[in-house]
This record gives sequence, C-alpha cells and structure tokens, in this order.
Amino acid sequence: MKKFDKERVLLAVAGPVIALIAAVALTSVVLLASGKSPIEPYSLMLEQATFSDVQVLILNQAGMYYLAALAVAIGFRMNLFNIGVDGQYRLAAMVTAVVGTHLALPSFLQIPMLMAVAMLTGAFWAGIAGVLKTTRGVSEVVATIMLNAIATSVIAYLTLTENFGVPVGNNQTTGVMEKSGWFPGIKVAGGEIYGFVIISVLAGVLYWLVLNRTRFGFDLRATGASESAAAASGVNAKRMVLSAMLISGAVSGLAGLPILLGDTHTYSLSFPAGLGFTAIGIALLGRNNPVGIAFAALLWAFLDKASPALDYAQPEAYDKEIAVIMQGLIVIAVVVSYEEVRRWGLRRQQRRVGEELAAAARANGNNGNNDSVKEVAAR
Repeated sequence: MKKFDKERVLLAVAGPVIALIAAVALTSVVLLASGKSPIEPYSLMLEQATFSDVQVLILNQAGMYYLAALAVAIGFRMNLFNIGVDGQYRLAAMVTAVVGTHLALPSFLQIPMLMAVAMLTGAFWAGIAGVLKTTRGVSEVVATIMLNAIATSVIAYLTLTENFGVPVGNNQTTGVMEKSGWFPGIKVAGGEIYGFVIISVLAGVLYWLVLNRTRFGFDLRATGASESAAAASGVNAKRMVLSAMLISGAVSGLAGLPILLGDTHTYSLSFPAGLGFTAIGIALLGRNNPVGIAFAALLWAFLDKASPALDYAQPEAYDKEIAVIMQGLIVIAVVVSYEEVRRWGLRRQQRRVGEELAAAARANGNNGNNDSVKEVAAR
C-alpha cells in the first residue's frame, strides 16, 4: 500500500476513534462527578450484551438504524441536510400498514408491493423539500423540519376511526396487516432476527456500488463537493439535488419496515419515533461510509439495548441515561474530531507539497531548469 493510501486510511479511521475515546473519557468524568464508578457501567453493558436475546435486540435495532443512516448519508454526500427522515419513515410506515391491511396478494407480490409503497411515500415526502429547494431556494433544513411536524399531524388524522384507524384498547392502530405481507424472520437461540436485516445489508451494498461505480454516483459526489464545478462539466445541479432528496426519502421509507413487517404488523401511535434524528449521529460517526455506518449502528443499538441493565445493578444502580449522555457526547466529539483531523490532513498535504517543491528546486538549482518545480506545483 502506498504511503498516500495509508495516510488516507489513517485519516478515515482517526476521526471516529478519537470521537469514541473522547466520549468515553467525558462520560467517565460525569460518572466521577456524580460519585460513581467510571468503569463499572461499561462492564455491566458488555456483560448484558453477552446474552443471546439482547444480541437479537441489538441486531434488529441496528437494522433500522442502518437504513435511516443511509438515507441521511445520501443527503450528506450531496451536501444536503435531510432532517426529515423521521417524518418520512413514520409516514411511510403508516401508509404501508394501511395498504397492507386492506390489500391481500400472494407473499411474493405483497412484500415487494409494500416495500414499493414505503419507498414511494418516503420519496414523495422528501421530494416536497427537494422541489422547494430547487424552485424557490428554500433551505432543506427548514423545509424538512416543517414537514416532520406536518407528517405527525397527517398520521394523527389518518389514524382517526372515521378514516383508517382501528381502536385497540386505549391505542389507535391501522389494524393488523394481511399475513402475506409479514416478512419472515430468522429464528436463532435468543429469539428472531428481523428478516429485513438482509434488505438493510443489500441496501448498503447498493449504496456503495451506486456512489462509487456509476456515473450517477460520480455526478452526485461532484455536485456535493462543488455545484459550480459540476455545472461546468455539464451536470445539472438542480436535478441532482432533487434526485438526491428523492432517493434519500425512498431509503427513509424503508427504515420503519423491519419492525412493521417483522414484529408489530400494524402502525399505532406507539410506533418508534426519533429514529431519523438518531440516524444523523450514526451517519456522522460512520463518515457516510456503508461499513462505517454499520459499525456505528451496532454501537448505537448496543448502547440502547444494553443500558437497561444499569437500572438493576447491585449493590448500586446506575441511571440508564448514561448511554444517552454517551451518544450525545459522541455526536459532539465526532464534529470536533473530524474538523481537527481534516485540518491536520490539510497541513500534512501542504507540508508534503512544500518539501517536494524544495527538493525539486534544489535538484534544478544549478542548471536553471524549473520544469520539475512547475510539475510539483501543478500537483
């Protein structure tokens, strides 16, 4: 491996590692300040994660986090901040549940149809922000925040009894979906892993292939880096912005399907919320890389599912919110560490170019030939 490639790998890994170390250190300081052990909570959570049923919960949660984080990462690669993932996946899950309740097809048709419904719903909702940005210059941040609130109201309206709601006790649901739309799970010793986790993995592979092996992916990354430079090379920047928002919304629509098709089989007002905001931190920690996002999703799911053990620790219980504190600190540390690593990499590059220029100047100083110097400067 070339020295330059090694440096690139080092820079890619340095940010997340520094962020995790900083988050653990700062969380330990918080524990010490409260008069508790700064080490025991971590050992308790690691011990909890050795149980097979907890491992199943972690994998299932990570599958949902992964899809939502991919949706955020697609926006990030286009320099777009899609904060509307939360509204997009909840609205998509609700519409999918309604369709799955009132339409029955054979499983080999029902499941793909439900996936298509979820993707189209998510794409439609994200597309509103994309159209507003490309036609009126409205910030996608403002638009998606407003659309999250609107999605909540639309869901509440559509789940009323006079619309598609079915009262179950004190809860309002969309009714139980047809069994042909239930996604089969993977039975293991600790329970059942959502079968949709496989779709999450395939989505990650497709994300990498499209971004790194297609012209569309190149145009998307180029536009995200510089719209003016992309436009100069013939890329329609507005079309790429709209396309990125539509694709991000489509992937968002899939984020709620692991639990909808694999567990609840209905949408209710107790359906998990906040997934989209968590996905932002996961995408940042994973540096928008499908493998990095996978590790970040597993870490986040581990903190979520292993932290309840802290409430029952003996002889002294710990607050499970310690995991939430760590997640928040990771996000802060990620932003700071990535910027510092970027600056360090830039200084290294400038120093390397300076050394090459100096070496070229010394080599050609006696004969007055400046071609080598000009070549290094051009690079």
